[in-house]
Amino acid sequence: MTVRVVVGGALFREGRLLAARRSAPPEVAGRWELPGGKTEPGESVPEALVRELREELGVEAEVLERIPGEWPCRPGLVLHVWTARLLSGEPEPLEDHDELRWLAPEELDSVDWLDQDRPAVAEAGRRLRAERAERAERAEQHSRSHGGA
Repeated sequence: MTVRVVVGGALFREGRLLAARRSAPPEVAGRWELPGGKTEPGESVPEALVRELREELGVEAEVLERIPGEWPCRPGLVLHVWTARLLSGEPEPLEDHDELRWLAPEELDSVDWLDQDRPAVAEAGRRLRAERAERAERAEQHSRSHGGA
């Protein structure tokens, strides 16, 4: 059986991760995922993610790096997740979603993620917490070097 890649985007903004609530198909409606979709023949995974984010959310994004691992969605479909950064547009639930939320790392467990998205969401949360700690450390160093408290 040929395996087709479904790509998910871990979109980060201001220390938060974008979560999208599925509106279809019925068996997953109401559960949350990282936005994205299936690759088309002849399309690279990063190209597919850029296209899917444009179609589903109305945004332009830059694909950054792959989160290690792959997770089965159903027979013949496997999920790959890439981090991405918004270049333009404000995400809106245009296709297959009815709600979007920007979640801080401590809020990631507040929604019911699709099972295949959970490992990548956990890794995205680790990256966001590390980024937050790095920013706090830089601010502390800046404060010390400029005579702050």
